Amino acid sequence: MLEPTTIPVRRLPRYGFHTHTERLNGRVAMLGFIALLAVEIKLGHGLLVW
Repeated sequence: MLEPTTIPVRRLPRYGFHTHTERLNGRVAMLGFIALLAVEIKLGHGLLVW
């Protein structure tokens, strides 16, 4: 039995959940959370006041 000589290349879809996009989303969320904490510390009260 012959082994295949070429390895198929899998193309990533342009939408959906992927490791690199989820990692980027997590990093941006962490930066946003830290920015929110910095603004609240600077103002002396919460940004979302009821």
